[in-house]
Amino acid sequence: MAGLEVLYTCVGGSVTCPQDAVVCLVHWEMIKSGYRCIGSGDEARSGDKKSELLPADWSSNKELYSLRYKPKDGDNQLLLKAITVDSTLIFNLMNSGTQQVSDLTVNISDHINTEQLQNFESVFKDADSLSEKVRTQLLPPQDRTTGPRTERRSQREEEEERRREDDSDPLRIPNRHPRHGTQPNWPDPMHPFAAGGADLDPFGSRGGGGMIVDPLRSGYPRSGFDPSSGIPDILPPGAVPPGARFDPFGPVGRHRPGPDRDHMPPPGYDDMFM
Repeated sequence: MAGLEVLYTCVGGSVTCPQDAVVCLVHWEMIKSGYRCIGSGDEARSGDKKSELLPADWSSNKELYSLRYKPKDGDNQLLLKAITVDSTLIFNLMNSGTQQVSDLTVNISDHINTEQLQNFESVFKDADSLSEKVRTQLLPPQDRTTGPRTERRSQREEEEERRREDDSDPLRIPNRHPRHGTQPNWPDPMHPFAAGGADLDPFGSRGGGGMIVDPLRSGYPRSGFDPSSGIPDILPPGAVPPGARFDPFGPVGRHRPGPDRDHMPPPGYDDMFM
């Protein structure tokens, strides 16, 4: 907490209540993070200048503290307000340029010894804990350099490393849903022009399935039947050119025998009254 004691000693005469001590510590954390106080109140004033010190009237209102800050090397203004509510002090920090807002609620009795306001050695019960809350919850995100963000970044790095190891494992079963860029070259059934594609390419010459099943080119096991040699009692030899597509229009081989006149007639076939 180097520097806080010097600041607290400079404003010691203005510290008359425990919330003054809390505001003093929060101000010092803003200074350590690279900001400078330019004055009190909500509106800019002609005599505003960047300073590490608190303005003379910083504690004139014990119910509402209002301080303005700018980066040491910039002009983006931040407005810090602290409102006293019962035994708590609610801080609100707004970036005037981005309108980004952060807040922090401090239980005063957890961090301040009310009876030791003029003794810097004893006024703060747990200054380190309060400083950490200010850095992690109140300061703008780019100024928060504590553990939680580092932990999240470490988790992302571990996930990336695990994913690279999985991709390099030759025994790993691939995901059912491949990531972008590794999808197989399948036609999209939901494409607006996919309907009717089989009619335009019936033999599937462009990689699709087509709409015509050619038993001679389908890849399924074929029988020894060769239509070019002819079909007894149906097609003479040579009627089907060799290699031509042929759809059988009847049972291959000899015709099934027709009805035999000597077969037993049905009962009563010659009864005219049947």
